[in-house]
Amino acid sequence: MAGDSRATRARLLDAAFAEFAEHGLAGARVDRIAAAAGANKRLIYVYFGNKEQLFDHVVERCLAEGSEVVPFDVTDLPGYAGALFDHLVARPDLMRLVAWKQLERPGATDSEAASYRTKVEALASAQAAGRVEPGIAPADILALTLALAQAWFTAAGGTGALRGADARQGADGPQSEAFTAHRAAVIEAVRRMTSTAAPAG
Repeated sequence: MAGDSRATRARLLDAAFAEFAEHGLAGARVDRIAAAAGANKRLIYVYFGNKEQLFDHVVERCLAEGSEVVPFDVTDLPGYAGALFDHLVARPDLMRLVAWKQLERPGATDSEAASYRTKVEALASAQAAGRVEPGIAPADILALTLALAQAWFTAAGGTGALRGADARQGADGPQSEAFTAHRAAVIEAVRRMTSTAAPAG
């Protein structure tokens, strides 16, 4: 019975993720979520509460899964940014969900806040130990690292608008030269921001 309950919850969260990523919080419909999950709509309220609470559960689940797939590595922030970029290339629906959250459900959940605090504390310790550039506040380093990893997915008009003529030169997929160059730019930007090496010249 417990196994059935866990499986149903997982199906509901999967269906809710797809629904929220496509329609946002206001446009999402619990009856569509239940139908996609093959579950009774009443179970959404039993397991998760209201639609807003379900949305928060979906966001927290994505955060937990993302932390497993791309663990935060304060000893290699450029590598972390590159891995996060790869994760977003593989899951473009995540950025849609993030955009809806910023519009309709701003503010961090308790899990998000705890995750950010842990990362900021790790950055502060790394700065104190001389492993990360100390001239930028740790919270700013985290925010900028995350923003750089997401930049190509959130810029107005998408990557094509930023590349201009380059966008017409071929396929724009995760294996393309363009995405390879984007990834390298993200890694280099984070390296320059966090390196403790003195500038050349």
